[in-house]
Order: sequence, then structure tokens, then C-alpha cells
Amino acid sequence: MRILFVFIFLFLLSSCKTESKKQEFEKKEDTTSLMAGSDTLIYPEEKHFKSIRQITFGGDNAEAYWSWDDQQMIFQSNNEAWGMKCDQMFLMDIEEDFEDKKPPMISTGFGRTTCAYFLPDNKHYVYGSTHLADKECPEVPLRKNGNYVWPVYDSFDIFVADLEGNITGQLTYEPGYDAEATVSPKGDKIVFTSDRSGDLELYTMNLDGSDVQQITDELGYDGGAFFSPDGTKLIFRASRPKTPEAIKKYKDLLAEGLVEPTEMELFICNADGSDLRQLTFLGNANWSPFFHPSGEKILFSSNFEAEKGFPFNLYFIDIDGKNLERVTHGKTFDAFPVFSNDGKYLAFSSNRNNGGTRDTNLFIAEWQD
Repeated sequence: MRILFVFIFLFLLSSCKTESKKQEFEKKEDTTSLMAGSDTLIYPEEKHFKSIRQITFGGDNAEAYWSWDDQQMIFQSNNEAWGMKCDQMFLMDIEEDFEDKKPPMISTGFGRTTCAYFLPDNKHYVYGSTHLADKECPEVPLRKNGNYVWPVYDSFDIFVADLEGNITGQLTYEPGYDAEATVSPKGDKIVFTSDRSGDLELYTMNLDGSDVQQITDELGYDGGAFFSPDGTKLIFRASRPKTPEAIKKYKDLLAEGLVEPTEMELFICNADGSDLRQLTFLGNANWSPFFHPSGEKILFSSNFEAEKGFPFNLYFIDIDGKNLERVTHGKTFDAFPVFSNDGKYLAFSSNRNNGGTRDTNLFIAEWQD
């Protein structure tokens, strides 16, 4: 469901006249490197990107997550050129790109899917899907009372599948929304978001779905959680309505299966929910956080510097909330950053180089600290 942030803010962008002139940054060709070729996609200020490679070339593509051996990735796409009416899951080897070919689809092709994540065996993955409730794509409401909203479908459940697309297990059976699953680097736990308590909270469970534990319990949407590299902490985004008006609005929308994603901050806690604290106090939408391989920094997407809702760029912040640093310098949208397990590469989604369309594509950058 995290990918739906793309849809919300791209619709906002489409209503405003913007320019996204690309700066060329030429690099010497190295035919021995995964990132070989001349780079034309890096803005001069993006010092952490040694090189960059575009993976997809149309549609909305996001949430590319690495296999444990860093040899493959799973991502979600609604590319109409691939016959998609809504998000499904696709598999790629990391040296591939899809300018002239279609990747193999490894979800059922029914319903809407979200948030795939490899399991430690590199042969299976977990993901959310609505296919049990309806084989058709659910509708995507984008506005409520003039404001942008995001659906949290009560038909989402979390499944395990192999890399041929065969579902081998179902992990959640509770009524309501269950999705946004990611796996601890320790290989022992899954964290996910559920509204089984009546609010959108974080939970953990074992890889087989057993030992479900509630992690958060404060009113507001808690989601998009990831474990730290050592598995001891969680980083996530959350809304925290405080005034009577904001609380009523949040509860009324949630009763309709909706949330407004425009005001969120980052929170960090131990993997059992203890020592919970707010990490950012920036305003606007701060989301899609991911730990740097050191475990001491968080890379995330934000529009806190924007006046009209965009652009979204990537930022660094220390886990103590200090040393905020801007990482990308795009004109529209950069989000969903995910480091490879060895820390050498960063996968992310961006509107850069989309020819002025609404397309959000996947990129892999060779990372340098």
C-alpha cells in the first residue's frame, strides 16, 4: 500500500505546471561495473550517487526490495504496457532493465497487491493481496471532501508465495486491513500494519504467522515499518491527530477505509515497541524510511521544504534526530529508498527522466558515503 503515496502526490503534481529539466553528469564508461555507461540521471548536488541506472520505463513502479544475496529484486508495477490494471508483483535480476521487455509477474494477477519482501531462503516472499475478496482491481479513491485520501482495503491479507507465483501459505486471517509486511534481517520476524484493534497499528509475527505481538497503541496511522540492520529497532511513519477535530476526522475516514497521508512524521522504537520516540518534527509528509547499513542513520522521503506539496526528495537523519541532510535534488518525486544488504547500492523510485509524464520508475544508484 505504500506505493499509493505515489498516486496521491502525482495527481497533485499533474494539476500544477512544473518543469523537470535534467542535468547531465557524464562519467567515464566502465564495462566491468554493474553501473557501466554514461550517467545522465544524476543531479550535480547528489554526491552520494557514484552512478545510476534506470530499470523501468513506464507506469508506476515502486518498492523494489532486494533478495538476501542481493542478486534479485521484487517490485510492484501497474504498467499498462504490461497489461496491468493495478499493482502486481514482478521479479528481476539486478543487472536487468525493462526498456524493451517485460519482467516475469510472480503474483496471481488478481486483485491488488502491495509490499512484497523476500524471505531468508531467497525462494519465497511475503506480500499483501486483495485477491481472495475479489479478482478485480479495487477502486482507488483519491479525494474525500476535497482532500487527498488513501484507501486501506479491508480485503488485504498477507501471503507467502514462491518465485513462480504459487501461493504457499497465508499468514493473516483477521477481518480488516493486513499489509505492509517487511522482514527482519535476523530472519526471525515480520512487521506489518493491521487495523484489527480498530486503529492502524504495527504488529510483529514469526515467519509462519505465529506469535503475533502488537507493537504500537497510540491513535493514528502507523505503517511502512522496517527493521534496523541488526533487527533490534523499527523505523516507521505515523500520523498523530491531537485536536478533537483532527481525531474525529481521522476516525471518520478510517471507518470508511481511508486515511489522509499528507501529515506524517517518522518514529523509531525497539523491535518490541519499547523506547518509542518521534524522530522528525518537520511537518508535511515524511515517509518511506529505511535504515542506512550502519544502523545509525535513516534515509527517507519528504516534502517538508515544499510549498505546494512537491517536490519530494530523499533526506538523511541520524537516529537521534540530528544532522538532517538532503540527498536528492529532483524537481518532482524521489521516494522508496532501499539499500542493498551489502550497502553498495540504493534502489529508489523517481519521476526523473520520465519525459514529462506521470511515470514513476525504478533506479539503482551505486552508493558512496
